[in-house]
Amino acid sequence: MFQYHCLNPIAGVGLANFNENYQQTESLEGADAVLVRSAAMHGMELPKSLLAVARAGAGVNNIPLADCAEQGIVVFNTPGANANGVKELVLAGMLLASRDIAGGIEWVKSDKEDGDIAKTAEKQKKKFAGCEISGKKLGIIGLGAIGQLVANAATHLGMEVYGYDPYISVDAAWNLSRDIHHIQNVEDIYRTCDYITIHVPLLDSTKGMINKAAIEEMKDGVVLLNYARDLLVDEDAVLAALKAGKMKKYVTDFANPKVVGAEGTIVTPHLGASTKESEDNCAVMAVKEIRDFLENGNIRNSVNFPNCSMGVCTGAGRVTICHKNIPGMLGAFTTVMGNADVNISDMTNKGKGDYAYTMMDLESEATEEIVKALEAVDGVLKVRIIK
Repeated sequence: MFQYHCLNPIAGVGLANFNENYQQTESLEGADAVLVRSAAMHGMELPKSLLAVARAGAGVNNIPLADCAEQGIVVFNTPGANANGVKELVLAGMLLASRDIAGGIEWVKSDKEDGDIAKTAEKQKKKFAGCEISGKKLGIIGLGAIGQLVANAATHLGMEVYGYDPYISVDAAWNLSRDIHHIQNVEDIYRTCDYITIHVPLLDSTKGMINKAAIEEMKDGVVLLNYARDLLVDEDAVLAALKAGKMKKYVTDFANPKVVGAEGTIVTPHLGASTKESEDNCAVMAVKEIRDFLENGNIRNSVNFPNCSMGVCTGAGRVTICHKNIPGMLGAFTTVMGNADVNISDMTNKGKGDYAYTMMDLESEATEEIVKALEAVDGVLKVRIIK
């Protein structure tokens, strides 16, 4: 029997994917798995029983990834599960920035006492008319799950789409419309595009990537959209560009005192992945990742350990090992098995940065003695018997 704990409310349609071998617990102590959305886990004391954390969403800045890795706790996220919800909000953001829809609505509300408002509106509407997005150039920085959906949708709206992603996967490339221009240098997007939207993770290499120098390369009157992470953008540089007229609008999903109410900003209250459909999709995906890991030892969509899969175990036994990514580990593992007179029928090993993951299918059942011998190997973080 596995136990799981929810640090946030998780959609019931997702939890329904657990079967009778899983029990929800109100206490973190003794839990095998944790499901989380936005709850802050930094500084939280994690029990020795904990094997996995699944974030029902893409961002994992609320989870202590390094601490989890050091304890052999695999952290999952759910990339792509909320992509459509964010895509639709990005499209809405472009339309709000192009036509002053929000300003027009506020004007109508403020003039509600005018008995002749229909005639007055005909005189005032030019203030809010704006421009169409069809025929305009859209630059997308990051062509992952969200970026590719935005790109394809924008082409159907008549936009000329330019995409930049030096790390684009083969699958993502196949999903992109052939009408999208794949740009090799992000500076070309800055110089060319009327609208620019960012869809990259927050890393040391991307933090503050939209800075004063980047903005200076952009076209006059550019619209910048940020539905990814607030720290990707130097907001002081953006506000200066708005004040100078260099930038037409800054559309962001991250409210803070600096940008809220500033001239030229359109700020939404972190709506990106908050639709019911997105929350349901993320919950379902998170539960399926947890189950595949706990039951089979397979890792899909981990952010601190490598993805690694050997399917369903059909042999007599399976052992999985979270360990440091250092030389000599595989030799040490096979030595343990040889000393125990156990034959390995299949084996796979994957590395990711400082950490690695090994799966071994055995021709006989794994024993606690084998686990203890593997745990004694320097650099081993956690060993599990799957079968």
